Amino acid sequence: MIIRHDALGMTRPIQAIIHTDALRHNLMVARRHAPHSKILAVIKANGYGHGMLRVAQALKDADGFGVLSLAEAVTLREAGFQQTLLALEGLFEADELPLAARHHISVVVHSEPQLRMLEVAHDLPPLDVFLKINTGMNRLGVADKDFPNFYERLRICKAVNAITLMTHFATADEAPGIADQLTLFKQLTDGISAPRTLANSAAILRYPKTCVDWVRPGIMLYGATPFTRESAAQHDLQPAMTFQSEVIAVQTLQAGDGIGYGRCFIAEKPMRVGTVACGYADGYPRHAPTGTPIAVAGKMTRTLGRVSMDMLGVDISDIPEAAIGSPVELWGKQVPVDAVAQMCGTIGYELLCAVAARVPFKEHG
Repeated sequence: MIIRHDALGMTRPIQAIIHTDALRHNLMVARRHAPHSKILAVIKANGYGHGMLRVAQALKDADGFGVLSLAEAVTLREAGFQQTLLALEGLFEADELPLAARHHISVVVHSEPQLRMLEVAHDLPPLDVFLKINTGMNRLGVADKDFPNFYERLRICKAVNAITLMTHFATADEAPGIADQLTLFKQLTDGISAPRTLANSAAILRYPKTCVDWVRPGIMLYGATPFTRESAAQHDLQPAMTFQSEVIAVQTLQAGDGIGYGRCFIAEKPMRVGTVACGYADGYPRHAPTGTPIAVAGKMTRTLGRVSMDMLGVDISDIPEAAIGSPVELWGKQVPVDAVAQMCGTIGYELLCAVAARVPFKEHG
């Protein structure tokens, strides 16, 4: 039985277990695919919902960490991490420059305002920058026509130390692949002697030629897949989160009985239904349809009806041993988070990041 206590001494049988051994294993998988590259482990979004500092400690053998904000990078530095720390969207205000310089934070530069901030900076230790080139993602990055001038201005800028060239692939996980973007990147950077970083998780696993000076694994580190038709297990990735709870009630239904709000599921025959202490306020997707995979007492089954704020229904008709207190895996080692995400029309990234703050976390491994 899972027993967790909140600050008021209340108990509720739900928790997220973070498997640090799985995080370390997945880092080794990344190294196996990119043996000659440095690893910039992407731990933004609170370590994809797993806890940024917890993940960083588990992945302390990584060569660097990619985060969203300067504040996150400073938190890591103050926690004792000496690796390269990269703010993936760069800086937003000039008054952030001294803080970044003081903590030796590397920054992405992707826009004219960010470049101008560096050009007018005075009396600062120079920063390492990652110059992001837009090769087709059309999200962040310097346009191809502006790149030569942009790079030259960075090269002579007194506030800039080392420059690494980077881009981000839009369809490394899909059929179009990376050929067009990679060709453009090579054309733009040919003849420039600077480190490069290209590969996200999908490219690391699918396109070895993109594993250059640095690679940037993200979702693969957490044991989920970047691909819609290839499972994490196919790539030897282990789930780093087990989201689990318990059955807290059992109902016996007759044909014609409905379940939950809107009676979205109607029983066609007598059946047993378990009520699980987990709902959309815990981060489980409300739009999960009947049939979403779930495990009760170690056996695979399905959800039933509409997910409520704090509870959801599961079919235990074929699990006679299921009773109040039976363990439930919402996703983890038995139920891949990607399988739940696919039923919900989304991706594993979203589900992992959405686990609510009210859910207790426990570290294992």
